[in-house]
Amino acid sequence: MSRIAFLAFAEAHQHLHWLPVALRLAAEPGVEVDVLGASRAGLALVKQFDPERRLRLIHLATPSYRRDGLFSPPPRALAALLHHRRLMRYDAIVTTETSSSLLKRLPWFEVPMIHLKHGAGDSEVGYNPKHRHFNLTLVNGDKDRQRLIDKRLARPEQIAVVGYAKFELAAPRAPLFHDAKLVALYNPHARLPGSTWFRHGPALVAAMERIAGWNFIVAPHVKLRGGPVVESHAPNVRIDRGSLASIDMSYTQSADVYIGDASSQVYEFIRTPRPCIFLNLEREAWEGVERFSHWQLGQVIEQVADLGPALIRAAELQPSFEPLQRDALRHSLDPAPEPASERQARAILDFVSGRARP
Repeated sequence: MSRIAFLAFAEAHQHLHWLPVALRLAAEPGVEVDVLGASRAGLALVKQFDPERRLRLIHLATPSYRRDGLFSPPPRALAALLHHRRLMRYDAIVTTETSSSLLKRLPWFEVPMIHLKHGAGDSEVGYNPKHRHFNLTLVNGDKDRQRLIDKRLARPEQIAVVGYAKFELAAPRAPLFHDAKLVALYNPHARLPGSTWFRHGPALVAAMERIAGWNFIVAPHVKLRGGPVVESHAPNVRIDRGSLASIDMSYTQSADVYIGDASSQVYEFIRTPRPCIFLNLEREAWEGVERFSHWQLGQVIEQVADLGPALIRAAELQPSFEPLQRDALRHSLDPAPEPASERQARAILDFVSGRARP
């Protein structure tokens, strides 16, 4: 019997990346899958996706000043350290965050750890020295694999390209407003540098309220903290600062145009190629810079006043961007026909059994 632990220590948006493979592994004979989380709200969300109760959910009580919410779990490192003895019982630990890798610095902690990389963006945030502590890293596509190698965060034999399993839990395309207007999704990144929310969020929302013929979903990354408090009572603007719809691809599936800066959700959006508008409101010299690679996939504007005209041009310009979007998607999210959760499960089982252990 193989015992595999999945850590639900992060905010709930990360759970949708590992849930498909956890459920797939739990259906395998001879495999037990435990989900360990410090947030009761996070575990309750996991339970919603497991009607057959394949997963064993275990709450790890962790003191915290934070409220127990989907996007405010107790500190990850604290949860890992407090409960490291329980975690030593498993044959392998799978996680989408890197904070828990500090367990590998404990001399007596020898359980192999597998990092399942969530998101597929181009910012530097997704690559940090903590990657080096993992025994195996599962990545979405060739882009992530090569960047980990180039940054010397993992050796080639420690990386498996396994696709993007979150697509298997994507919400279906559905109307976002009660009228027939086109919908644009504004999805700012969580932090500076890169996020347009902190300096330009209020002006952008005010501009959206004045743009006739369009509806807008304003859905900052759920980890965005601080910045301006922005409200809108305009019928064509909906602001979502953190809900299930903001993480289950409800918006990226159903919007007609994407407006963004550095968020990796652009790659979920272009799964079905559609117009993108990128906000270079700080006038960055972006061309040829790795963290701005996705800005090649749509219009780049430099003033808030340019948003309305860019929306008008979006459909006309999209044919020139569609081939670029398809190539970028293939490079970022491996398109093999086999479901990503099956590829991930096979990579994990091969590793645990020793057939592919580095």
